[in-house]
Amino acid sequence: MKKFINYLKSPKSDFFLFVLLLIFANLVVSRSYFRIDLTSPKSYSLSKGSEQVVKTLEEPLSVKVFFSDNLNAPYSSVYQYIKDILVEYKSAANDNFSYEFVDMKKPENERLASTYGLNQIQIQELKNNEVGMKRVWMGIVLLYADRIETLDALTSTDGLEYRITTTISNMVSTTSALSGLSGEVKLTLYASKKLADFKIIGFSQMEDEIRSALAEVNKKNKNRISFASIDPAPAEIPELVEKYGIQSLNWNDPNLGSGTGAVGLVLEYGEKATLFPVKMSRDFFGRNMITGLEDLNVQIEESLKSIVSKSQEIGYITGHGELELEGQSQYGQPTQSVFAKLLSDRYTLKEIKLSEEEIPQKYASVIINGPKSSFTDEELYKIDQYVLKGGNLLVFVDPFEEKQSNPYSQPTYEPVNTGLEKNLEKFGVAVGKKYVYDLNCFSQTDRQYGKMNFYIAPMMQKNTLEQKNPITKNLGYVIFFQNAPLDISAAKKNSNAKVTVLAKSSKESWTVDSNISPDPRFISVPSDKSTMASENLAVLVEGKFSSAFSGKPESKTAEGENVEKKAEADNAQSSISSNEHLSKSVQNSKIIVIGSSILGGATIPMFNNAQLLDAEGNQPVSMFIRNAVDYLNGEEDLCTMRTKGLSLNTLTVKSVAASTVAKYFNEIGLVVIVAVCGLLVLLKIKAKKRAIRERYNPNDSRIEK
Repeated sequence: MKKFINYLKSPKSDFFLFVLLLIFANLVVSRSYFRIDLTSPKSYSLSKGSEQVVKTLEEPLSVKVFFSDNLNAPYSSVYQYIKDILVEYKSAANDNFSYEFVDMKKPENERLASTYGLNQIQIQELKNNEVGMKRVWMGIVLLYADRIETLDALTSTDGLEYRITTTISNMVSTTSALSGLSGEVKLTLYASKKLADFKIIGFSQMEDEIRSALAEVNKKNKNRISFASIDPAPAEIPELVEKYGIQSLNWNDPNLGSGTGAVGLVLEYGEKATLFPVKMSRDFFGRNMITGLEDLNVQIEESLKSIVSKSQEIGYITGHGELELEGQSQYGQPTQSVFAKLLSDRYTLKEIKLSEEEIPQKYASVIINGPKSSFTDEELYKIDQYVLKGGNLLVFVDPFEEKQSNPYSQPTYEPVNTGLEKNLEKFGVAVGKKYVYDLNCFSQTDRQYGKMNFYIAPMMQKNTLEQKNPITKNLGYVIFFQNAPLDISAAKKNSNAKVTVLAKSSKESWTVDSNISPDPRFISVPSDKSTMASENLAVLVEGKFSSAFSGKPESKTAEGENVEKKAEADNAQSSISSNEHLSKSVQNSKIIVIGSSILGGATIPMFNNAQLLDAEGNQPVSMFIRNAVDYLNGEEDLCTMRTKGLSLNTLTVKSVAASTVAKYFNEIGLVVIVAVCGLLVLLKIKAKKRAIRERYNPNDSRIEK
């Protein structure tokens, strides 16, 4: 033992002790987890919202990752990201969370992936200096209680944590909702049997296909959905059409006579109902056929979530020309607007008619989306008091209403005065009766006119988006259209409020209040650059406010009787009176004002509206709107989670020339710089060697003179 101790003390043991230290260090590290996320949006760290979801799991949640091996870039980075983020989930979760990576080299696992509904996708592969195609698996399956959800074709890390967390959250909430249902969810097929005589393609197989799809959904939902097939009587059809919007059919056939029938598939629970697009249509050859049965199991699953999940309700004010929440498809069926679809996965929009009701304080936020006609003082007062009680507002307001008599004439622009300006100005935001034009704008190439710059559609990049607020923090760019400038000087004077400019135009922007045209061909850029300045396009004001009213406005009946005075006369006989008027805020509120209803889903005839707002939430404007709604409803974590994608961290492009220079600098410039630096270092080394020789051995015969 003494010899061994002496050996350890001697220099001879240094190598042995070093190896021993490495072994113990690896053992410690293998049983601990520590990592530093240096990315700006914290893309590789779990958000607090995600941590909370997995911490409170009440039943086992299993995540199965079906990814092929040896994926080439950039898909290999997706695989690595999933490994890293699942470790984060596991560290934050309780004992009910588990995950595994399935070996896709085994044929039985490929069959298992197909059973879950995953599909192979085709990617490009560079091998032996040749580009080929390769079919791979890139999907995740989540299992919770009796529910199964899939995330397929994961070719990018953008918003992946958001998708995983919201999927888990929806599974948990839907499972809890299904467990607590007091009755069954009903799936009802309304189909007139008389229609079978018309030999409609797919009609005879329709019920069997619906039953088959339902059986697949019921396996994952504890058989909570019952099915019924009803042949409605002709007298019942008008009521069904009015209640559900199912398709009504009339016929007058020489052989089959005349009559009325109906086709429709409805999922119903309590007062909630969803209509599926199952109906009779005509194909290219004029044949009658049943359509809408494609991926019916997926449709039923999604509709089930919407009617039993406990989504948060938001108020949506109507009655003043605001954008509609519902419209009609080309077949006359009711459809959601793009704006409503965009929010439907987490929120339910409830219409509020201020002329008939107060704003329920149970709504954490209320949306006012592009009003065109005037509010009464009584309606404005209801909005005012809602905010002073702690309600939050998201306001899309237009400076002008665009009108066009026919498609071939230039539109005219009439100023919009709704009276809402009174409330907004009291809250500290004044909407200018102008449009903001910007040299840094959306552009597209036209076959006839070449590149067209839509100056009326400013493009905000990172330098013009607020980088500290979660609504805009991780967004690379946002495109607005037909925006009014917003003056927040009054809000800044309110010591009880915090003002944040979420988006503003560039310094090369100007305003126009006459001779307005969205067409780039008819817009002249100001020659005097001194007239250009940055304008506020979207602002957030948080805090406490003063009322725009000194008291509750007097209400009048249709006959002109002064209701308030009548109430005072009635109360004169009583010793009890009430005054519910608030002159200032009792709770903090959040107000977001955006100077354009285009962001709220209005139609733009000049170019594809999907470039601004899409129901899937992929466009930056869609993310901006969803983040704004989440922020007002206290879901700040979802904002950063949704926009963590590194692909959104784009360069700020000031001009085409600048982008071209940046492109070639990255492709060639860096290589040239490295080569030049290497050459300079080599020359420096040779010069140093020469100096040493000349100093210590100048007559060395081995050196050529």
